[in-house]
Amino acid sequence: MTTANPAMVRQYGDDIRLFRSRAMKLSWATLIVVAALLPFGMSDYQANVAVYAGIAAIAAIGLNLLTGFTGQVSLGHAAFLGVGGYTGAYVSGEWNMPFMVWLPAAALAGAIIGLVIGPFALRLRGNYLAVVTLGLVFVAQYVFENWKSVTGGTNGTSVTAPVKVGPVDFSKLSVPGKDFTRDQSYFYLVWIIVLLVALLAKNIVRSRPGRAMQAVRDRDRAAEAIGVHLARYKVLAFVLSSALAAMAGALYASYQRFINPGEFTLFVSIAYIAMIVVGGVGLIFGSVLGAVFITTIPRVIEEVSAKYQAVEDFLDRIGMTVFSLNQAVFGLLIVLFLVLEPRGLGAIWLRIRLYFKTWPFSY
Repeated sequence: MTTANPAMVRQYGDDIRLFRSRAMKLSWATLIVVAALLPFGMSDYQANVAVYAGIAAIAAIGLNLLTGFTGQVSLGHAAFLGVGGYTGAYVSGEWNMPFMVWLPAAALAGAIIGLVIGPFALRLRGNYLAVVTLGLVFVAQYVFENWKSVTGGTNGTSVTAPVKVGPVDFSKLSVPGKDFTRDQSYFYLVWIIVLLVALLAKNIVRSRPGRAMQAVRDRDRAAEAIGVHLARYKVLAFVLSSALAAMAGALYASYQRFINPGEFTLFVSIAYIAMIVVGGVGLIFGSVLGAVFITTIPRVIEEVSAKYQAVEDFLDRIGMTVFSLNQAVFGLLIVLFLVLEPRGLGAIWLRIRLYFKTWPFSY
């Protein structure tokens, strides 16, 4: 009877380990410490942008699990965000439930909708599946606008969702010598959840279900031939993706304190497609990079145009507004990344890391 080569076993163990070296552990520890210190020097405006970027990162990770790792194209992400937002608002407001109830309830509502939509992926793929999920956005819009007892209709609804976990209230954190504002406090809540979701997603894609999902993405018929259950893993991908999107929607509603149907449109779905394209399709940390990038760029354009009158004058002369400029830049970025760097910012970072790792032999 032959035995496995210990060296090969060790090498495989290194490949599937989450933190492969002490340097990686140190890097993560440093990153967490830096993130924990950021709110001390942040203005409310900067914290506000960071909170929106973190919420977007959670939903983008969910979409990347579906599209990047399973190959199921979806244009319905905005619908799941809306489901989560309204569920969180209703459960926390009407039923007076705490954070540890309304957030999982929102994720569960999204997962149930994903479970209903998931079977369509068994018979459809590519553009046909995209059209079905696109239709979901319009169906959701109709429901959001007409189910007035829950959503408030086109007028929207106020959200009074508490964010207290035990004795810690993430709407008004304080430490000795420092009282954080609401924006700074939410920064901690949202980015702690981003870290937990990213670790969860990373572990999923490293596990047997994750490898099966990637096999479905690459060659679904071949995967089925070697024993991968297509129905199970396609539906699982939709359930995970929609649950994370709904969780992000609930956090968005809680932070905004008011939501309306106009915030969950097709443009929002396209924005999330852009996030995973710019960040890196099939890369968990790429989802976070893309979310931060896409969320920050419009704010930078608004800041520059507000600070420099010459920019606004130039936009007036060419018949553009700041909003239309944002849309143009948004579309241009998608085209540039698809043409010049299809694997996104994540691939750029991986090349930089490889360069320094192999220096002086890199070229």
